[in-house]
Amino acid sequence: MHGIIGIGGGTATLVATSIMQRLPFGMPKLMASPMAAHPAYIDKYVGTRDITMHHTVLDIVKMNPLLKAQITNAVGAICGMVEMTQGTDIRFDKPCVAVSSFGFGEMAVQSALGMLEEAGFTPIVCHAQGKGDRAMEEMIRDGAFHGVLDLCIGGVMEHLFKGNRDPGPHRLMAAVEAGIPTVLAPCGLDILSYGGRPDMIERTKDRPQYVQDSLRVQVRTTADELRQAADVIAERLNRAKGPWTFFVPLKGWSSLDREGRLIYDPAADAAFVARLKEKLRDPARVREVDLHLYTPEFARVAVDEFVRLYRGARAPAAALAG
Repeated sequence: MHGIIGIGGGTATLVATSIMQRLPFGMPKLMASPMAAHPAYIDKYVGTRDITMHHTVLDIVKMNPLLKAQITNAVGAICGMVEMTQGTDIRFDKPCVAVSSFGFGEMAVQSALGMLEEAGFTPIVCHAQGKGDRAMEEMIRDGAFHGVLDLCIGGVMEHLFKGNRDPGPHRLMAAVEAGIPTVLAPCGLDILSYGGRPDMIERTKDRPQYVQDSLRVQVRTTADELRQAADVIAERLNRAKGPWTFFVPLKGWSSLDREGRLIYDPAADAAFVARLKEKLRDPARVREVDLHLYTPEFARVAVDEFVRLYRGARAPAAALAG
């Protein structure tokens, strides 16, 4: 089988996409449905899988010229995908490193990608908007990555306080259980995403808020919220089977979190660090650096540490094999 297409309404969409979710990454998958634009259901249909949704607009009941145009487009799309696909046999000639990223940490991530390539790795960027970092966790469990540069771990906070970027309750756990080398940073812990939710915006109206647009509003996290996140992160890192280091940039954790900006709150950040060190069995693994996260200089420190951890983890195995 080289590809799969589903065409139908609500029930057919659920059945077809449930099958698609079990098929390998890279196999062309397309669902043509009037449900493709329904926000309440799309997560159930797509989840973290590479499924393309084609919005037919019209219900799939009786063929007519307008519906025929949409079905023809959908058939053309899946045929084109099958003709162009690389298939599911995706090979890498270098170790793969997952890199969590989102806009407020982008400069560090972009800089780190080139540094990882220079060091002999293939970086794979996972968008930490909730679904992306959940997909990263699943791919780590599937053995896709040899290590993680996890700079944007705000999903822990988003899950605790019901933000828009919630990746679920297991953030960080895949790398912890897999024992792969991991370098972490706190980008995203300084904000909560509440855009498009008037109730949460009203509830946090006394806090600094950064408004990008009606769907993207970032609310500053409090010292108490950060302490709660530190408790969760420490509990998970204490169970890690492999090497890890947590870097704390003292000059700010994101492009919003810097001196002179509304989101900047070094006292709240310090409360997180103090609690994290208190709860960790090995607080020496938390390293404070006099840098801002949103810089190439921070990327350099993080990548150098990742390379050190990776080589250190590989050395005993190589010695054992010899």
